[in-house]
Amino acid sequence: MDTITDLFAAAQQWLFEAAIQPLLFAMGMGNLVEDAFDATMWLLVGVIQIVVLVAVIAPMQRWKPVEQVTDHRGIRLDMIYTVIHRLGIFRVALFFAIDPLWNAMFGSLHVMGLSSFQLDQLWPGVTDGPIASLLLYLLLFDLLGYLFHRAVHSYRWLWALHSVHHSQRQMTMWSDDRNHLLEDLLHDTMLVIASQLIGVAPGQFIAIVAISNLIESFSHANVRISFGRIGEKLIVGPRFHRLHHAIGLGHESRGRRLGGHNFAVLFPIWDILFGTAHFGGNYEATGIRDQLPEQGGRDYGEGFFAQQWLGLKRMVGRG
Repeated sequence: MDTITDLFAAAQQWLFEAAIQPLLFAMGMGNLVEDAFDATMWLLVGVIQIVVLVAVIAPMQRWKPVEQVTDHRGIRLDMIYTVIHRLGIFRVALFFAIDPLWNAMFGSLHVMGLSSFQLDQLWPGVTDGPIASLLLYLLLFDLLGYLFHRAVHSYRWLWALHSVHHSQRQMTMWSDDRNHLLEDLLHDTMLVIASQLIGVAPGQFIAIVAISNLIESFSHANVRISFGRIGEKLIVGPRFHRLHHAIGLGHESRGRRLGGHNFAVLFPIWDILFGTAHFGGNYEATGIRDQLPEQGGRDYGEGFFAQQWLGLKRMVGRG
């Protein structure tokens, strides 16, 4: 673990000194050097994730696809979403726009004597180890992700935003990041606040996000793979999550437009505990019911800006 950490730190330092720092000085933005060093960490993690997508998951999609991809324009758009999110463009913008607010707020709380609850000290000698604390944080953040996911499927104004994600009719490893930016802002704000409250170190927070992102990319992949009867109850895979995207099954229930099954991001245990798990499935068609021509053919937008704008219009009841 220490060796991997050291290699990553060395790579971050090299990337920063070779490219980011000279660029900042050339643009007259030397005052942002310290913040840019932290942003370089997000950039490097994103590059590693995209390499894994292309080198590992993409061959699996070619090897055993669920369906033949025909919507190449939609897939290219999903790739743009992935670049925006994985290379840190969205999170860096969030960092400069929102982080000063959180720092001021939590700084004030610390001045008042209210410190963070150190979750990794829950069981000294056990939960404070690097692997144990990472697993503990993954479980907690996954529970928060499950609850947030249930919320965006339960309230119409949130579903108006989240439907951008479900509007992709052909799921691939790139589909995970097709989200409305306002939904991402709400989601990431929740994670930042939670990490501050329980004392997650910055390096661990990035590791949590990176691991979650890769598992989510795989769960969206166009690959006919099952983890088996036991494995599918331990970690979210492509078949389990595809049912969540299935028309009239995963994100609708009992004849209602809202509701559904399989909301877990990483661990199906939350769906099992809260009664929303649905195992099995036959790799059904994905999308939203009212997209279908026979159901009205609702327009969710074909381009990035169209999807963002239509999401806002739906949120206020005008789309």
